[in-house]
Amino acid sequence: MFDKFKDECGVFGIFGHPEAANLTYLGLYALQHRGQESAGIAASDGVQIRHSKAMGYVNEAFNAESLAKLPGTMAAGHVRYSTAGESRVSNAQPIVVDSIHGQFAICHNGNLVNAGELKDLLVRDGAIFQTSSDTEVVVHLFARSREDGPESAIVDALSQVRGAFSFVIMTKDRIVGARDPHGFRPLAIGRLGDAWVICSETCALDLIGATYVRDVEPGEIVFISKGGMRSVKPFAPAQASQCVFEHVYFARPDSYVFGESVNEVRTDLGRRLARESAVEADVIVPIPDSGVCAAVGFAEQSGIPMRMGLIRNHYVGRTFIEPQQSIRHFGVRVKLNPVKSIIDGKRVVLVDDSIVRGTTSRKIVRMVRSAGATEVHMRISCPPTISPCFYGVDTPRRSELIAATHTLEEIRKYLDADSVAYLSLDGLMGSVRGGKSKYCSSCYTGVYPVAFPRDETAYLQLALKLNGEVPVAASDDPGL
Repeated sequence: MFDKFKDECGVFGIFGHPEAANLTYLGLYALQHRGQESAGIAASDGVQIRHSKAMGYVNEAFNAESLAKLPGTMAAGHVRYSTAGESRVSNAQPIVVDSIHGQFAICHNGNLVNAGELKDLLVRDGAIFQTSSDTEVVVHLFARSREDGPESAIVDALSQVRGAFSFVIMTKDRIVGARDPHGFRPLAIGRLGDAWVICSETCALDLIGATYVRDVEPGEIVFISKGGMRSVKPFAPAQASQCVFEHVYFARPDSYVFGESVNEVRTDLGRRLARESAVEADVIVPIPDSGVCAAVGFAEQSGIPMRMGLIRNHYVGRTFIEPQQSIRHFGVRVKLNPVKSIIDGKRVVLVDDSIVRGTTSRKIVRMVRSAGATEVHMRISCPPTISPCFYGVDTPRRSELIAATHTLEEIRKYLDADSVAYLSLDGLMGSVRGGKSKYCSSCYTGVYPVAFPRDETAYLQLALKLNGEVPVAASDDPGL
């Protein structure tokens, strides 16, 4: 709908509740912003795992009849936006299999950077893959593990993968939550009475009335069964690399992610942006919805009033059909419309969370000018995005990122703005606890905390080597 990075995926699991599938359905509703291509739920009654999944939004994938066919007191669910693997129902999750270790359902948020290498080895050893998703690699590693019992087999499988992962895994009698040693993607633990919940964001806990307990820690695997929750940390310690873009854009503002309020972080980003890039203006206008929190902070710091000068149409669905070429300029206006009484004759500051290609921002600036703005200043509450992400986010090629290929003045001219300013990297990192020591900023620096082999390009459907440029690794890993 807008020129933004595409959300990754959302995972949800619950143990010990008689309405496990129904609550998982609600949890996925709360996580819908993390993936809109497909949705799936697996449920277990302690004897058998049953599952249902389909393309589309959560309300399109399930109804009362399909949920009634998922009995049991434990369930795992997933909403997906494809970052590795094609967009088709066979790649929808949970992936459910039967193996020597019993039935197994897996939901994944992230990207496994060595999945291609592992897949090649498994195929040469006779494995047959049913999907093009990197997650299926873990399924085969689990099924082929020589460890005794499902818990040991899960640890064995996850010890062989590298990259970003937050997993919710289910066997017939337990729920498992696992997070990679760098902690790229969030994963929270909650309680609903005697039931346990594991999910990507705390907004899902809020919806079902659960209480947040803590995060799954980086490098931690938690096993939840009738005996309670047990924790292990089987991986070698690694540098914390939490995705800062969760706070910039991905997560819902009512969530707590990595232990911090997304709303408070985004509002502080706006305050810092106003201190760094002040401008004389009459009104602050957020680009909805993701620019609202930063605009509030910018207005607080600058003393310039904030008004909702752009109204978003929330009913433009995935199937919106563009008109004929002759009237295609209505494409952005059907999604956003200016409030002329707020904008006409005013010096306007537009606040947004990020600029990717710049195509939509250009159209918005021109739309605001056509509504009568005398000046239009663009302020972005994160640093210039110059590099793709390879850890569970669908990003354009580097050559398509406007900040990677244009100077600030060239960007200003392209957007037709009177001025353009981004938040500094120090400003961004100053708004989150731990700053650079805890967060991954690869999309702003081009330095990647986990190295990846060059031949991953085909498998991940991402371009590592573009225009003769190769990403820089933070480590000395010869695999890069």
